[in-house]
Amino acid sequence: MRGVVAIVGRPNVGKSSLFNRIVGERISITDDASGITRDRIYSKTSWLNQEFRIIDTGGIILKDEPFSKEIRAQAELAMNEADVIIMVVDVRTGITTEDEDVALILQKSGKPVLVAANKVDDNSFVPLIYEFYNLGLGDVFPVSSLHGIGVGDLLDKVISLLPETRKKTPDDASIRFCLIGQPNVGKSTLANAIIGEDRVIVSEIPGTTRDAVDTLFSRDGKKFVVIDTAGIRKQGKIYENAEKYSVLRAMAALERSEIAVLLLDGTSDITEQDKRIAGYARDYNRAIIIVVNKWDLVEKDEKTMREFERKIRNEFVFLDFAPIVFLSAKNKQRVQTLFAELNHVYEAFTRRISTSLLNEVLTDAFLLNQPPIFNGNRLKLSYATQEDTKPPSFVLFVNNEKHMHFSYLRYLENRIRENFDFTGTPLKFILRKKE
Repeated sequence: MRGVVAIVGRPNVGKSSLFNRIVGERISITDDASGITRDRIYSKTSWLNQEFRIIDTGGIILKDEPFSKEIRAQAELAMNEADVIIMVVDVRTGITTEDEDVALILQKSGKPVLVAANKVDDNSFVPLIYEFYNLGLGDVFPVSSLHGIGVGDLLDKVISLLPETRKKTPDDASIRFCLIGQPNVGKSTLANAIIGEDRVIVSEIPGTTRDAVDTLFSRDGKKFVVIDTAGIRKQGKIYENAEKYSVLRAMAALERSEIAVLLLDGTSDITEQDKRIAGYARDYNRAIIIVVNKWDLVEKDEKTMREFERKIRNEFVFLDFAPIVFLSAKNKQRVQTLFAELNHVYEAFTRRISTSLLNEVLTDAFLLNQPPIFNGNRLKLSYATQEDTKPPSFVLFVNNEKHMHFSYLRYLENRIRENFDFTGTPLKFILRKKE
């Protein structure tokens, strides 16, 4: 992942249209998994085979804030999070006072800034772009979000300005996990409970994400790195009111983690935002543990935990492989159960299955339940092998990939899970036609 690109600008200049043009038509993105709610504020995309993350600040809505403060907040968000900033302006209206205000903020950022002069739908508007050099920012690119004109040239320049390589993750011998979830679910409290008390803190390593610190510590002879995505809230209410900002932090932390610990508030209902954050962890193919925090505040009987677990399974159907832990970070109750799951899930995430055992299981699965005729023919499996770990990735050599129905692939996954312990980890399948 090369870095982060943010799109900023005053309202009605076409920020979201440019975002959608980049991630929708010109860029390949990962398909949404079933049951995951999506918004359009954040996406992992690629251009010229270079992956980067892109933020649409137009998607951030700040409640109870004056209009001008909302625009300022977007620019400040870009300054803090992005490696490259795209400021969108409207070529047909020229420079406005709001444009100048945003430009003044961006000039102080020290980040590369490109100006996208939008709505250049034909050549007659091109001479109008030169006015925007007066903003004192970077190069000005004529683009049309509506027709896609000039977007490729803009992205070529973006790629040239992004960092060459991502920073290395600290201590590869450690188990790296991040705490993700909505604000106020107890991420920082749990982080403090984890690294406090009898834990031996080895060191603190600055992370690649602004506002987050990777803390390396040891427990029972094993090394762990915990990434707390709650971090510092800059500029007060600017970030407290931006609910979707929790997704931005989660995405960045997931990139340098192996296990995602999704925190839910045991005293509250599961929300669409919880599903959003969980969906990104699933998209990144990270191992996942679901933690229900504040369990000490819940009135319980012998059925409460089982009913809450059933609710989680119904709401997070795409995380049916993830274990569930109930704890109280504030009171440090049952925190040790999280470490038991971290070790268990990491073993599954790095597990390798021999080719002979894997083929034995899949052959039995085919004999027990023949694949249906799909796209005019029936799928046949020649053999399978495990290609990689983190997550466990399996290559299936078949007569024709087009004959694999998604429901049958799900059936094969279930058979593998029944025979091998892959608790907490997604499984990845690659279909290849046997020559």
